[in-house]
Amino acid sequence: MSPPERSFVRGPAWLLVRRRLAQAPLVLLFVLVGAFLLLEAAPGDAVDAYVASLGGDAGFVRELRERWGLDRSAPTRFLLYLAGLATGDLGWSVAFDRPVLAVIAERLPVTLALAGGATLFAFALGTGLGILAGARPQGPLDRILSAAALVLNATPSFWLGLLLALLFAVRLRWLPLAGIETIGAGYSGLVRLLDLARHLVLPVLTLGLVYAALYLRLMRAGMVEAWRSDFVRAARAKGISRRRLVLRHVARNALLPVVTMLGLQSATLVGGSVVVESVFAVPGLGRLAAEAVTQRDFPLLLGILIVSALLVLLVNLLVDLLYARIDPRVELGARTP
Repeated sequence: MSPPERSFVRGPAWLLVRRRLAQAPLVLLFVLVGAFLLLEAAPGDAVDAYVASLGGDAGFVRELRERWGLDRSAPTRFLLYLAGLATGDLGWSVAFDRPVLAVIAERLPVTLALAGGATLFAFALGTGLGILAGARPQGPLDRILSAAALVLNATPSFWLGLLLALLFAVRLRWLPLAGIETIGAGYSGLVRLLDLARHLVLPVLTLGLVYAALYLRLMRAGMVEAWRSDFVRAARAKGISRRRLVLRHVARNALLPVVTMLGLQSATLVGGSVVVESVFAVPGLGRLAAEAVTQRDFPLLLGILIVSALLVLLVNLLVDLLYARIDPRVELGARTP
């Protein structure tokens, strides 16, 4: 009989992965159709945005529409886009005059570093402080941490970012104020990586602190509920130490809602980082999406939405696998009746 870990990898986990891979094309099609219809309903297009900024007569407008394919009907453009997407072509960005895939490939690593770092920081800090708060509900530390979490939840991310920039970049001069790396420094190798990390500290702190407050409150609320459970009373009756009771029993069961929220917040990787990327001038996908909306660059915006949907599907798959690791009662690959 194979050990549980081996069964987990080759059995139920593979069934879940296979099922998600089968569902992914349908999910992406719904996202694409919905986004295309919304963009079609929006007033104006890339030609209108171009002419509004640079000007042009009616003949020039007609020539641009023919060159960019905007003179065709909406169903025709959608079918042509689907045909190109089937071959891995995300279209042509009219704002950058480059392939959409190339433009997104430049910005995606920055967003992944920012959003991934912020998520890991928020999850570690929020759950850690939530365990401290929930270990002794209504205690002094619980009251202090709960109040701090409420303050952070009520603080707008852009205002928090400005405060952190004022303190650490302007007053103390410990960290760079904006950008993703030192311009003209010519760093390479490990030195460049350290320079990139220094520039990401303030954006990661800004985005992560807001999420950490939410994880703290969820973890604390889950632990308060777990303390009332019968299995905790039974563990107390067996004489299990309080530290082991908190970490192995109460905190582990309270972690499930936090992991669920981690998966749900993956959908805000792009939208949630727009403000932070704008405050710190970080060239990520969020800022790119805002530029695409301003320029009415619909192919670029559709490409960003498709990549974001793929990231959400991947993160939620990882969250489901993590769920089963935390709680063995979760059956991967099982169909609900």
